[in-house]
Amino acid sequence: MSVAGFFLVQVARAAGIQPDMSSQAVLSDTTVNKDSLQQDGTSKNDPKKDFKNLFTTAVFGDGVTGAKLNPMAISFVQNYIKKNKTGFENMKGWAKPKLDMMDEILTQHGLPGELKYLAVIESGLKYNMISRSGAVGPWAFMPAAAQEYGLRINGGKDERLDYIKSTHAAARLLTDFYAQYGDWLLVIAAYNSGPGNVQKAIRKSGGSKDFWAIQNYLPNETMNHVKKFIGVHYIFEGEGGITTVTKSELKDLVLNSGPNLKEEELKTSTSYKVKGRFNSAIILKYIEMDMAAFSRYNPNFDNEIALNGKYDLRLPTQKMNIFVANRYQILDESITELLKSTNSKTR
Repeated sequence: MSVAGFFLVQVARAAGIQPDMSSQAVLSDTTVNKDSLQQDGTSKNDPKKDFKNLFTTAVFGDGVTGAKLNPMAISFVQNYIKKNKTGFENMKGWAKPKLDMMDEILTQHGLPGELKYLAVIESGLKYNMISRSGAVGPWAFMPAAAQEYGLRINGGKDERLDYIKSTHAAARLLTDFYAQYGDWLLVIAAYNSGPGNVQKAIRKSGGSKDFWAIQNYLPNETMNHVKKFIGVHYIFEGEGGITTVTKSELKDLVLNSGPNLKEEELKTSTSYKVKGRFNSAIILKYIEMDMAAFSRYNPNFDNEIALNGKYDLRLPTQKMNIFVANRYQILDESITELLKSTNSKTR
């Protein structure tokens, strides 16, 4: 098993799910490892005026502010949005079932669901897309990469055309790239031009692993591909996300995205380290708390859980006591809901 394969298995196991190691990789078990829960009772560049709102909205989409588009991307992304927004706005309607399915599968693999927008720029979500270089399908797989990541191409059968199977394969490939780079913009660059070109750009830049520092050493197509991804993300989401910033930018955002609480609220609340694919909606059902209040205490909860499988949960002490008393049931229901949602999309 590759290092990245091991990483994928650990992500699944941290989620309380026993992964299926077959090439089709549909997670189906709901084993909950109760020992996996660690208990700890305590624990400005201003964009151009016309696009100001677009580029100053919260990166995480749940009230966490401060994420802006990198200044080096503003001009390109503005022009890209102007030229393509109408077409992509129309796509939001007819492509919603496909994007929802991709989101579920990517999340199932422990990846940000927003990576589905990579398929938008790779193929326009067309299952029968064939590029000039010979890449095929919604995720634009070349034959060698497709077979390496579990897709069959033989006897008139080409699984690159299958939305579900190709999305699982893309998730495995993206997981490998993230294990190598730890930076989503570099992952997207590697997906377009291959890791060889990214490594070459890193060397030429003097060893930097910041996309904005190495972009001019990448092929022009790849440099623009990454910026197109950012543009599509803004069109569909109305804001940036964890996949549209570099590793260092994301670190700064996380450091500045703690609970937005008053001093008294901090004094009367408690933190608790959780592991596993907890679902905020299930937690709220048990502790009887509204989402707006929960998000103030726990910004970016669902994204962090999906990405890392752990979170320092903070709640008012009384509600934390309810959570702790019911944590195993909540985790069971959360995983059941995840699998139910995934299965409904893959039928």
